[in-house]
Amino acid sequence: MNFLARLNLHTRISLVLTGLAASLLLVLAGIWLQGARTGIHEEVEAASRVSEQWLSALTVEMQTVPAAALADRVLGIVKPLGRIRANALEVFAADGRLLYRSPPPTYKAGRSAPAWFTGLLAPTFQQRALQIHDLRLVLNPDASRAMIDAWDDLCAMAGWALLLLAVLFVTTRMALDRALRPLDQVMQALDRTGSGRFDTRLPVFSTPELGRISHAFNGMADRLVAAVNDNVRLETEREVDAHLQGRLDAERGVIARELHDELAQGITAVRALAGAIAQRTVEQPALNSHAQSIVAVTGDMQNGVRGILHRLRPPPSSGLAVTLERTLAAWQLQHENIVLTHRLALGASAIGDDVAQAAVRVVQEGLTNIVRHACASQVELLITRTAGHLNISLADNGRGYDGQASPQAGSGLGLAGMAERVALLGGQLKINNRQGEGFCLVASLPDHSPLAYLEGQP
Repeated sequence: MNFLARLNLHTRISLVLTGLAASLLLVLAGIWLQGARTGIHEEVEAASRVSEQWLSALTVEMQTVPAAALADRVLGIVKPLGRIRANALEVFAADGRLLYRSPPPTYKAGRSAPAWFTGLLAPTFQQRALQIHDLRLVLNPDASRAMIDAWDDLCAMAGWALLLLAVLFVTTRMALDRALRPLDQVMQALDRTGSGRFDTRLPVFSTPELGRISHAFNGMADRLVAAVNDNVRLETEREVDAHLQGRLDAERGVIARELHDELAQGITAVRALAGAIAQRTVEQPALNSHAQSIVAVTGDMQNGVRGILHRLRPPPSSGLAVTLERTLAAWQLQHENIVLTHRLALGASAIGDDVAQAAVRVVQEGLTNIVRHACASQVELLITRTAGHLNISLADNGRGYDGQASPQAGSGLGLAGMAERVALLGGQLKINNRQGEGFCLVASLPDHSPLAYLEGQP
């Protein structure tokens, strides 16, 4: 088996065809042996009958010969004859003495067929005996010479059969080499493609089966090239997106610093001055009222700037839980009249930066809308990860949508814009209105979504 496993396909097929031809020749040889056995039997049997008839005629002729001269007369007739066709002749006296026996055959003298071959083909014959007064003539059929002829014929046929099988093997091997030569090209093309040379193509072979292989290979190579080009283009687009995102983050950082250093400081100074005026004009109600209004307005402006700064400086994905906890704690301090409960089950694996940023903004926008529109006293936030998605659920017990207020109105970035951002990440965001029971904001984001949007969208 190991030897056969080392043979190539051409040699194996040639051996199979040669083996089939050898099997057919063996069947024909068996048929020939059966015919040869029948032919030998008929030939020797016919010779024995002829010899027996001749001896019968001799017996009739010798009936008139005196008994004293009978033996000499009979021996004088049979000795010159030697062997009678395929029979050995023996002459016995009345007392059983052997007076004469035919000499050995001269045809192919000294040769004999193998014992196994003789045992396979030799038919069974009976002796034939004739009596002439006191003399007894015995014919012993002998098929040895016919066996030699059959053996020689078999050896000649075996030689020609071996030569025929050798020619068949060589011819089949050459024909297969010629017919399957394109397979070498196919293997070389596969090796080149496997090493990264995707421009490799096969010629269209004239053989229909091999032609289909070349068409299939060339089609596969075209699709592979297209897939590689798509991957290269995708990688390039990702690199461009990453570069733009980096530039955008840097610009947002500059804007955040400017807002913090210039606008926020100015608002803080105005609020401080208004607070001082309010403290010193307690006895001047008209002036004190305006000062208190300025303090309130500047406080709202500070909260607005703080929210803008949070949006301009989004958290990295590794700090999503910390950022959410900080955001929720700050919101709770500003809105002590609303009870906030939350549960964050973010898992151990990393979350994409763009997904983390979107999650924080969805929570911020949802909380802002609850304050402005829900009139709620309780808020529940649940963030979990299941089946490759980050799921956000933010529900309140407010009045829900009664046709008077819109959950999108006055929200700055707006949940509508946030829904578009979530959709660009491959997720979904929707608000379930439960009239009299509050709003429920539900968002689902792929937790490893590639960067697919620009953060500077309104």
